[in-house]
Amino acid sequence: MRPTVSRLLQVTRALQHENPLGLPKTGSIPRFQRGLPQKRKIPNVNKVIAVSSAKGGVGKSTIAANLALSLSRLGYTTGILDTDLFGPSIPTLFNLSSPDISPSLNKDNQLLPLTSYGVKTMSIGYLLGTESSALVWRGPMLLKAIQQLLHQVDWSHPSLDILVLDLPPGTGDTQLSIAQQVVVDGAIIVTTPHTLAIKDAVKGVNMFRKVEIPILGVVQNMSVFCCPGCGSETHVFGGTEGVKRVCGEMGMEFLGDIPLHPAIGEDGGRGKPTVVSDPGGKEAEVFMGLGRRVAELVGLGKLDLGRE
Repeated sequence: MRPTVSRLLQVTRALQHENPLGLPKTGSIPRFQRGLPQKRKIPNVNKVIAVSSAKGGVGKSTIAANLALSLSRLGYTTGILDTDLFGPSIPTLFNLSSPDISPSLNKDNQLLPLTSYGVKTMSIGYLLGTESSALVWRGPMLLKAIQQLLHQVDWSHPSLDILVLDLPPGTGDTQLSIAQQVVVDGAIIVTTPHTLAIKDAVKGVNMFRKVEIPILGVVQNMSVFCCPGCGSETHVFGGTEGVKRVCGEMGMEFLGDIPLHPAIGEDGGRGKPTVVSDPGGKEAEVFMGLGRRVAELVGLGKLDLGRE
């Protein structure tokens, strides 16, 4: 039987910068390097895409989860890595937030992902003990934990066709650390039609361009609300023209609209995202279309098995 990973804050009373996740020290923990780290591929992962918003509250994690699930339903072996250490959402979205759930280790003391709905997942949320536990870390611990999550997770058996990185909001240390350490095949920017969200989305685009990560396109979330009673459409956060205009001005692809629908948020909150809870619904088909386009953009072969 594989050893079980102890809960993060129970591993040691004085966590060291070199090993913030508390992994057994007999493993090969990556060490700090002088200067910029060398970019390398994540072992056993073919393609890596980052889902970013640069602004909180726009539904980025919900989009990332449904995108990963859509890619899995299309036939690709898919994983999702939660890199938002201060606000991990993947355990909740994939119904893996029980305090009894904890990843185990392989023989090399690498974390083994937890699988839900056919998608391999990893998040620091699995190590915190409870959903209400707060992570109170300074920069060096944060960056080392990101390094361990990127390089100390075993994505083999089978290896992944694609790994989705759910990034935290902003354009700071975490995003820069990921860009410097691993080969990212493309980034997806999530925004709402609101003017402030669009402005921050532009900052996110410029950040990825500075670190030479290609932009796959922009997803507009909560674009329109369709009244279930009368069928009329309301643009709650303003018209959708702003995002399309920015895409045109910056030479980016507009990947599509995700409607403002109560079920999408409710599905995620109960740990059964829309692609799983209502696979035949209109909202799920929007995510499936997004998955097909993303697979095409990063160069994955067509595997659509018709599981939808």
